[in-house]
Amino acid sequence: MMRDIGYIRIMKIPFNKSWLSGKETVYINELVRGEHFSGNGPFTRRCREVLSNQYGYGENYLTTSCTDALELSALLCDIGPGDEVILPSYTFVSTANAFALRGATLKFADSLPDHPNIDPASVKKLISKQTKAIVLMHYAGMACDMHALLRIAQEKNLFLIEDAAQCIGAYYEGQALGTLGDLGTLSFHETKNLHCGEGGALLINNKRLMKKAELAIEKGTNRMAFLRGETSSYEWQSLGSSFLPPETSAAFLLAQLENGTEALAHRKSLWNCYFNHLTSVSSPLWKLPKIETWMDHNAHHFFILCKDQSTRDRIRKHLAEKNIASSFHYIPLHTSSFISKQNAQHVSLPNAERFGETLLRLPLFNTLTEQEVDEVCKAVLGEQ
Repeated sequence: MMRDIGYIRIMKIPFNKSWLSGKETVYINELVRGEHFSGNGPFTRRCREVLSNQYGYGENYLTTSCTDALELSALLCDIGPGDEVILPSYTFVSTANAFALRGATLKFADSLPDHPNIDPASVKKLISKQTKAIVLMHYAGMACDMHALLRIAQEKNLFLIEDAAQCIGAYYEGQALGTLGDLGTLSFHETKNLHCGEGGALLINNKRLMKKAELAIEKGTNRMAFLRGETSSYEWQSLGSSFLPPETSAAFLLAQLENGTEALAHRKSLWNCYFNHLTSVSSPLWKLPKIETWMDHNAHHFFILCKDQSTRDRIRKHLAEKNIASSFHYIPLHTSSFISKQNAQHVSLPNAERFGETLLRLPLFNTLTEQEVDEVCKAVLGEQ
């Protein structure tokens, strides 16, 4: 049944449900019996070890959010007024805010014609003498063309930062997304495959930034060196802030990370179920995005690309009538009211604009069943 609570519709098949491993309360109870509740305690250290050893993330720090990790990335790269940062328009606002807050000039790149990911050809056209960094976002846990983007960054001596918010358990040619650029960021928001309500991580892949990151994440002090016994006291040595999450978040996250492999595998099987149902159908109303061989994704979203906005809205309404929730996604940042106030001249990014109008996400979460996937697919096909 479907019922209304204010403006929120409760569907028989919701768009998303947060997953629980069953061990979250076990670890939180263990935390309560201990004596360390602030950041960088034993649960934080255990999370960092699992992220490195089980998921392939190497040097990493937990943060209170992926937004914080992105803001920390901007700080580590010394982004400031006069610097230009190239980033996708089709992304979440945090990707841009992190660098706008440092005073950078944002240069928006278009998406690929057949996928929401950033187009390397569009990136290349935007590079100038003031360009300092390229920021990419792997949409739906599907890898960008890292070969092309790494080549551009290396040729022009630019920082490459991966917004891998949606990418826990996703890879590019066997390497974890977020570990190919100078820096990477992860999200553990409750809408992600694995979560702790609100949380994130910074991945440091450029060795020159490791010491700087250790200082910045501890408010600009050498506190970590002090805790290791390397100095008799600690002091303010650089710019930084309070990026560390409390141990309650880390305890919750550890339960997810340690038990995430099976959940991620089930989610991928559901994604494949969608794909197998819909890939064999030719429709004039919608199509599936192009999935490249390098996209060893984590099934973060399953989405279709509708013919136009009115078709998307009609399919979404039809699904709602069947008690099935669905959702569009980003309004391209270059068309936002905030950017419009900053720039009098309109920038045309036709691919990003098209995805903003036509992309439709279907329900996908860890406890969804194959029977429910069948029901969603039949509803989508029924609108033809």
